[in-house]
Amino acid sequence: MQDKPTPQQKRLAQSLLDRLERISADSSWAHRASGIRASLSKALTDQSVPADRIEELIEIGFNILEKAAQEIPEN
Repeated sequence: MQDKPTPQQKRLAQSLLDRLERISADSSWAHRASGIRASLSKALTDQSVPADRIEELIEIGFNILEKAAQEIPEN
């Protein structure tokens, strides 16, 4: 993969950060979401983080979102 994150990766990562922030504190995934948010935020501000690392964090973040959404009751 590329050395630098693409503008698309940066936009996707920022959107993901916003969504991870909305996970309820009552969710069993809230703690993990907080950790990924911190890692992703730091990776976006650090110019030396390679694109493949950001891609990995994005994938983990979406996995957490999916798991947290499965906890939401359908009522």
